[in-house]
Amino acid sequence: LLGMTIGEAFDQTVALHGDREAIISIHQNMRLTYRELSEQVNMAAKALMALGLQKGDRIGIWSPNNLQWLITQYASAKIGSVLVTINPAYRSHELAYVLKQSGCRALVIQNPFKTSDYEGMVEELCPQLSGCQPGHLAHSEFENLNSVISMTSSNVTGIYDWQAMLARAPSTSDDEFKMRQQQLDMDEAINIQYTSGTTGFPKGATLSHHNILNNGYFTAGTMNFTEIDKLVVPVPLYHCFGMVMSNLACASYGATMVLPGYVFTTGSVLQAVEDEKCTALHGVPTMFIAELNDPEIDKYNLSTLRT
Repeated sequence: LLGMTIGEAFDQTVALHGDREAIISIHQNMRLTYRELSEQVNMAAKALMALGLQKGDRIGIWSPNNLQWLITQYASAKIGSVLVTINPAYRSHELAYVLKQSGCRALVIQNPFKTSDYEGMVEELCPQLSGCQPGHLAHSEFENLNSVISMTSSNVTGIYDWQAMLARAPSTSDDEFKMRQQQLDMDEAINIQYTSGTTGFPKGATLSHHNILNNGYFTAGTMNFTEIDKLVVPVPLYHCFGMVMSNLACASYGATMVLPGYVFTTGSVLQAVEDEKCTALHGVPTMFIAELNDPEIDKYNLSTLRT
């Protein structure tokens, strides 16, 4: 078992494999090495500390797959704030339940996507956002929630733009950041996954550094991962499959994570395997069936795929 926090494991991988690609987000046309990803993660972590996020505070994330999702996951882990992963298909009443039940202090959201206007639904729940300064939201129903952060930019007065949030990073010193990381323990909670499986309200399953880091580590070990592997990740990051068994699996071995799109399509997955010469592919049975039944599957070169 890896006896360390997620932040410690991530830094260890950066030290060993800093020049290798960590993340390729095809739909965003962005790729970062582990060293470059580490710089972005540390900046976001210090910015979140500057917003007042403490160890144990909850940070909600509500978005389909993208690079900022990954950065937020590691940044929150490094400062000991508990990441509350929210299904991007949720509507406003479901979001309200999660925010209130988990006591989120901050919420990171994506711009409108398909039929989901994340910003609009947050405004529907918190109309005060349009009249307050970023970081100063006050709502009687969501007593802890004071900061809403856009992964890009927002026209709503009370929502931080991503870059404006990052600009707060210099307010946290390197010593303060280091001290925060030293205060963390691998058995402390770091993630809340909402799951139901019944007709009742979803339950918040609380997970520790030690728990999910080792889940990812042993998943990757079972797949015989090394630092030269490239994994296509069409499964959602909000779910334990994407966030733990894909993301933490890659990070624990220095492998590359490839995001083919915001959501799953067969064409984007098969094209990603060919273009990036990927060696591994995650998915659920319906995804694999759809890929195998794609009428154009024979036109793709999938020869690099080993598992």
